[in-house]
Amino acid sequence: MEYTSLLLFPFLLVLLFAGFPVAFAMMATAFVFGTWTFGWNFVFQVSEKIEDVASNFVLAAVPLFVFMGTMMERSGIANRLFEAIHLWTRRLPGGLAVGTVIMCIIFAASSGVVGATETVIGLLAIPVMMRYHYNKELIVGTICAGGSLGTIIPPSVVVVIMGPLANVSVGDLLVGMIFPGLIMAGAYIVYILVLCFLRPEMGPRIPPGDDDPPLSEKLRVTAVALVPPLCMIFAVLGSIMMGWAAPTEAAALGAAGSVLLTIFYRTFTFAVLHEAIMKTLLISTMIMAIILGGSMMTGAFVGAGGIAVAQELVNSMALGPWGLLGIVLFLAFIAGFFLDWISIVLILVPIFGPLLASQGIDMVWFCIALLIVIQTSYLSPPMAPAIFYFRAISPPEITTGHMYRGVVPFIGLQVVTLAIVLAFPGVVLWLPKMLLTPG
Repeated sequence: MEYTSLLLFPFLLVLLFAGFPVAFAMMATAFVFGTWTFGWNFVFQVSEKIEDVASNFVLAAVPLFVFMGTMMERSGIANRLFEAIHLWTRRLPGGLAVGTVIMCIIFAASSGVVGATETVIGLLAIPVMMRYHYNKELIVGTICAGGSLGTIIPPSVVVVIMGPLANVSVGDLLVGMIFPGLIMAGAYIVYILVLCFLRPEMGPRIPPGDDDPPLSEKLRVTAVALVPPLCMIFAVLGSIMMGWAAPTEAAALGAAGSVLLTIFYRTFTFAVLHEAIMKTLLISTMIMAIILGGSMMTGAFVGAGGIAVAQELVNSMALGPWGLLGIVLFLAFIAGFFLDWISIVLILVPIFGPLLASQGIDMVWFCIALLIVIQTSYLSPPMAPAIFYFRAISPPEITTGHMYRGVVPFIGLQVVTLAIVLAFPGVVLWLPKMLLTPG
């Protein structure tokens, strides 16, 4: 009977490929295998799962971070950041692309919502880079890879969901992802600079013009564009790193800060607030429904003896910690071709997390490594949500071929970042230990 639990995942994949929404596919799978194992008593387990999800205070950060991101779309910050950053970078090789990545870093740290970052910045950057004849594949790669940095640069909705599943502190994850996120973003910038230095036609420098502002004006524009969002970033991340606030409380500070930013930039209206609230409600209910479906499915799998079966298989293969870690990350990479990030997290973390922990793997380190692999799923076809976001805002002269070829070098850079994190665990673990460990 226990080995029948392994049929759960093929059954789920069949439903997903048949076009069922992720949440309903997970719930249906849970009901089929749960009633098979427990009979109608599974209904009582479902009610417990609903209560567990509804009462998990950590998940309260999800709608708060989503609201922060939706308000940031309306605050006018992207327009001002675009102008301020490119004042300093446009003379560099590939300067517009470099400035776009820097803007993605700041915007990701201000919102944590990938779709919002890529869409807003893409609408600003694509026309300018096209005007200066940037290589179309470089345009696609820069915006898709930079826009998806919201997964690996805190605050991130992904880690709010991943933390409770892996039984680790969300604060540790948010702090631990800072260096890997900056390493990945730095790799993007170095790649663009080297590429455009060696091949100037890929990203031409913008020549000096008569309308170039003086240094004092550059500093003024930069201060107006950067200081307010940096204050909000400190309110969210700084309060966690200093131990002043829990992640949920920090998310509330960020949500309040995003409203204050719209007031500061004079873009606040009740229509904007209403639109942000409704969009937050839509996205949050979708995420919570998927979390509930994943929780139900995990309960059915565990109840059917799936964990014991998985442990038996792992022991029989004598993989060791590194072998098991490699298989889990490889499965996540392959799953990224077909599944979205939340499905990958909800399937792999509850199943393999206990097995990895039993092998002595640090779960914070594993979660950050998994986040980097999930980052590749944004760019890996056929799913590639970053490409779908880009296609919705791109001009017709940028083809699907440009899109798929453009993201390949950046997937390689993500793999390099993963190799650094796996080779040097201190990249992830040192900062949480310094800042968040008592004493």
